[in-house]
Amino acid sequence: MKICRSKRDIREAVAAFHGAGETVGLVPTMGYLHDGHLTLVHAAQAASDRVIVSIFVNPTQFGDPSDLDAYPRDEARDFALLEAAGVDAVFCPSADEMYHPEKQTTVVTEQLEHLLMGALRPGHYKGVCTVVTKLFNITGADHAFFGEKDYQQLLVIKTMVRDLDMPIEIHGVPTVREVDGLAMSSRNVRLTPEDRQAALILNKALAYGAYEASDGRTADQLEADIRTFISREPRATIESVDVRDAATLEPIEGLIERPAVILLAARFGDVLLIDQRVADPT
Repeated sequence: MKICRSKRDIREAVAAFHGAGETVGLVPTMGYLHDGHLTLVHAAQAASDRVIVSIFVNPTQFGDPSDLDAYPRDEARDFALLEAAGVDAVFCPSADEMYHPEKQTTVVTEQLEHLLMGALRPGHYKGVCTVVTKLFNITGADHAFFGEKDYQQLLVIKTMVRDLDMPIEIHGVPTVREVDGLAMSSRNVRLTPEDRQAALILNKALAYGAYEASDGRTADQLEADIRTFISREPRATIESVDVRDAATLEPIEGLIERPAVILLAARFGDVLLIDQRVADPT
């Protein structure tokens, strides 16, 4: 496994793969890897001849500097996991390598940037779009793989690729969960044992919401029902509960009669967790 810390090195590695007629799959991550990330790696291996993984804790997508500082990091552990998984190359640049000191260009999906989690975390998706665009340009990968847990992020990236005619295919991979149902996240390690147990309410609320969606509910009614369900867990602080059109994230007027995505965000202690599920009422 080749470890590349510069843009030049990863470009040379990918050029060699492409020169041999091989396709390249990219798995962008912020490190502190878990089985969810490795599932993305396996999906990339199934669809590509070669797989590269990027590890970069992107400062431009964090609104709160303390959240950036608290983000878990363990490079040696990540490298060991990726090598064991058969990854071909890792791109792990510094912030100085990724961003020019006089940078002035960003990438924004104008409508999706301000919806839902974008409203909750202003500037977050601008940071995501900009760094992902840079990763696509730097690596020249043919495919990229993202988890469906961050449903809005996946839709933002698909929209960006469509609108800017980027020559890369985006793959969404289903959310990977712990045995007890908690969605895997690098943030889970920061949960106290009590908050870790309390966080199970999110998956339970999604199951409840998916069931209720087929029972003649409006989106507003379903959102209220899910809020009530989550509020039974005293350690959960609800940040947002949204039921939106699964294809566009637009509000649903009237009864839910087509696939809807249930999007949850809640804090347990100082840790913000998100989760999602698509509910089909038909």
